[in-house]
Amino acid sequence: MGNSDISERDRKVTWHPFTHQKEAAYPLNIVKGEGVYLFDESGNKYIDAFSSWWVNLHGHANPYIAEKIYEQAKTLEQVAFSDFTHAPAVMLAERLLSHLPTNQSRIFYSDNGSTSVEVALKMAIQYQHNIGTPKKKIIAFENGYHGDTFGSMSVAERNVFNNPFAPFLFEVQLIPAPIKGMEKTSLGQFDHALKSEDVCAFIYEPLIQGAGGMVMYEPETLEKILKLCKAHKCITIADEVMTGFGRTGKFWASNYMNTKPDIICLSKGITGGFMPLGITSCAGFIYDAFVSDDKTKTFYHGHSYTANPLACAAANASLDLLEKHELFEHVQFIASFFERMKKKYQNHPAIIDCRNRGAIFAMELKTEERTHYLNQVGRKISSFFLKKGIIVRPLGNILYFIPPYVINQAQLEELEKCTDEMLSLLPNL
Repeated sequence: MGNSDISERDRKVTWHPFTHQKEAAYPLNIVKGEGVYLFDESGNKYIDAFSSWWVNLHGHANPYIAEKIYEQAKTLEQVAFSDFTHAPAVMLAERLLSHLPTNQSRIFYSDNGSTSVEVALKMAIQYQHNIGTPKKKIIAFENGYHGDTFGSMSVAERNVFNNPFAPFLFEVQLIPAPIKGMEKTSLGQFDHALKSEDVCAFIYEPLIQGAGGMVMYEPETLEKILKLCKAHKCITIADEVMTGFGRTGKFWASNYMNTKPDIICLSKGITGGFMPLGITSCAGFIYDAFVSDDKTKTFYHGHSYTANPLACAAANASLDLLEKHELFEHVQFIASFFERMKKKYQNHPAIIDCRNRGAIFAMELKTEERTHYLNQVGRKISSFFLKKGIIVRPLGNILYFIPPYVINQAQLEELEKCTDEMLSLLPNL
């Protein structure tokens, strides 16, 4: 793969996210997407095994979603969503509420996953303020990640993502996630923390901590934690930015629990990977606290592109596809394939742990490096897979697959074959 003119020009003018600039390879010039594949300027095709940062659901350049965006673009591209409204936003809110837990009653629009979390935190904090109980403490799981704005960084693990900003982040109580072997510890620490009268909210990634290494845990302890929060009037915030829209095998990861969150954050897959859009939904009692003759209780938050009609049209089109029964049948097929892969690899000598839930598969590799995200094996794995025509973005020594739902058996078998070859070459990859 030679360095194209576009790649050369890119190196002079752009700054890529989450990329070590000094050692960064020349970026691959992608010119086309189709289904599970991305194509470079030389015509080489690559399986997008991580859904371009977990956003693509229905395959690249899905013609149905593209057509719906085109139709909307010919009619209305943008209007300020303060004193005005439009059909795509209203329709999307109605449809999302029909799928979300029944306690959810309102949809607030923003731009991405980080802003959906920022909105959720501000909602929870101002809710307590508006009802006259200005609680200040936020609880979150250790190892969590919720985005890169200051609020979302504050409720995350202090690590490479936010260390330079640590002095500026507000204090949060971090409690171990209820992973295997830590269930009693996690529950006990929650029970103790919630006895404080100052706990405002608890934010969590339900069942899978994404950027933390695809760490997975079971619903049973989370159910108990959520019940404790309810009993202590602690607002619960489910960050479903990654886990929403079928990734875990159910429409929402929250559907694995009977106790539902008060606030839910959505983004990534919401538009099928076409347009940026963030959603924060909330229960009726939270919204009601902002309805007052006192104008200071207004939720003074917004974004220029709030409820952008093009993004809403894309999300409505994506929902059309998600609501087809055969789609979730295929998600279950992917889940079964990954379950078989887990059983195959779980005792492999090069693997510490192998796990899956729904259409998400992850393995943690044994390496001499103790670091996680900065582990150099990640770059080697990524390069190895790319040469085989597969795009992955390991989290250090965590290799994972989150493919678009259109992936077929032959393509899944390519992922498995490449994984076999990669494991056979360790540690000398």
